[in-house]
Amino acid sequence: MPRRDEPLPIGRLRRSLPLAALTARTIGGQASQWVRLRRAGEDERLAKELALHARQAQRYADLMGGMKGAIMKLGQILSFVDSAGLIPDAYQQVWKDALAGLRADAPPMDPALVANVVQAELGSPPDRVFAYFSPRPIAAASIGQVHAAELDDGTELAVKVQYPGVDQAIRSDLANTEALAMVVKMALAMLPGFVPNLDVRSVVAEIAERVGEELDYRTEAANQQEFEAIYRDHPFIHIPHVFDELSSARVLTMEMVDGRRWEAALESPKQLRDRWGEVINRFVWASLERHGLFNADPHPGNYLFHEDGTVTFLDFGCVKRFTEEQRRKFNALPEAVIAGDAAALHRGFVALGFLPAADRKVDEQRLLEWYRLAYEPMLAPQPYTYTKRFAADLVAAHYDPAGPWSDVIRRFDVPKDLVFLNRIVLGLESVLGALEATADWCAIDEEIRTGAPPATDLGLQDHEWLVSRR
Repeated sequence: MPRRDEPLPIGRLRRSLPLAALTARTIGGQASQWVRLRRAGEDERLAKELALHARQAQRYADLMGGMKGAIMKLGQILSFVDSAGLIPDAYQQVWKDALAGLRADAPPMDPALVANVVQAELGSPPDRVFAYFSPRPIAAASIGQVHAAELDDGTELAVKVQYPGVDQAIRSDLANTEALAMVVKMALAMLPGFVPNLDVRSVVAEIAERVGEELDYRTEAANQQEFEAIYRDHPFIHIPHVFDELSSARVLTMEMVDGRRWEAALESPKQLRDRWGEVINRFVWASLERHGLFNADPHPGNYLFHEDGTVTFLDFGCVKRFTEEQRRKFNALPEAVIAGDAAALHRGFVALGFLPAADRKVDEQRLLEWYRLAYEPMLAPQPYTYTKRFAADLVAAHYDPAGPWSDVIRRFDVPKDLVFLNRIVLGLESVLGALEATADWCAIDEEIRTGAPPATDLGLQDHEWLVSRR
């Protein structure tokens, strides 16, 4: 296992072997454990499952933290499994504790290395480029770390500096599709009883394409500037400004924004959590409906929450774009569910590539009943409150091959272009569930999807903002 103070392992074989070994042990251990525990008493089963989760979580945290690159990026995504409703409540804390180090506490670069990167990219060392530059990072991640800085006029900045050598490590990961496939299998092995019915190679291909975009911070800067232009002067959605002249392929400089992080947001008053939930929901769906854009890295660490109910959105390194035709096909699904049209829903899934046209064994009525579960927040009496239980049940309904919907989900595949779509949607549902956000989600959906009149105070603000920009 690579230590965090060693150089990043680069070679394909060197990065593949530890993953292969750990994945094999995890899958084998998970399967044998479930066989042994089927006849165990409830207390014994819970105790042994907790111990198994604790061991696996720490092993993955140690391995992924040392490897960085695309491997650590996936580990960061998994570090929020507690909020994603993927792990049963009894085991969430052990995963959170083990994987938390892959987020803000990741091992920092030596200040001299940081200075070298800044000088190589911007032409001068940090103390000449900025009036102030913190030698120690305020946050660290898989691709780089963030430093506080200031301009001569006092403007506060956040400067992301890429780890030296991480681009080679990631390119090694992306070139070795078998190693990345192991990571995907590893993620699935973490979920007891959940085995997503996915073409793993398609998942890997899409992950490789999206994560590969993050190697050049100029791509992230362009993505962020696109979102910033879209939401300029928006009343409750904020995108930090990017400073082009202080950014490059390995340095990204933007305005510093203060706000509550995820854990603090969860402890905030109900009224604020409701408002933040609606803001996030509107950002996700309005970005798709109006502009064909999805920020494909939706974990809660990418939000900053503010006392006035606004939200700042961070990290645009991984953005997915959808065509007008794809969006039209997406909208056919909720229209069919709301209308109770099972045949139309089946046609919609076929059109998107989730179901083969030649498969006549799908029970269309069962398909409708299954997919209605995802629309409970819109179909139930309003206002509706999201819960962690709803998010967990939704994941189980979509992914548990031994569950009551196995006859439906075993028929599904996930097209390469739509790999991140399911993650974004389920991630949003999980965020809203963790916030326990309450709203008239049906009216909000109609407003965003069909252009119906504003349904809430935030909807009215958004409408007035749109009118002001015409």
